[in-house]
Amino acid sequence: QVQLVESGGGLVQAGGSLRLSCEASGRTFSRYNVGWFRQGPGKEREFVSAISWSGTRTTYSDSVKGRFTISRDNAKNTVYLQMNSLQPADPAVSYCAAPLTPSRRPMFREQAEYASWGQGTQVPVSS
Repeated sequence: QVQLVESGGGLVQAGGSLRLSCEASGRTFSRYNVGWFRQGPGKEREFVSAISWSGTRTTYSDSVKGRFTISRDNAKNTVYLQMNSLQPADPAVSYCAAPLTPSRRPMFREQAEYASWGQGTQVPVSS
């Protein structure tokens, strides 16, 4: 299990962009797949994107495909989420997460498959 800390959130106008960072501590982080989730008020956490531990495979939810880009720099123990064309309907709180087991092929979309979570970072979008 690893510790994760998100950063880079902040108020953004509709149509604007932000890049979120997820910095990890712990051994063998480079061998963990990492996912991003978002959550709005009174709603369940929803999957956004995931990246394989090698960075060679990525996946996105339909709601963000074409707008967001996930990447990672294992030398810095960091996963990034470039968020473009943000809209007020986008859930405001973003979380990064890692599964319990490293070196696995699946890029899980279910939050129950993730064991380590960051504290979340706010990305409110104004009209």
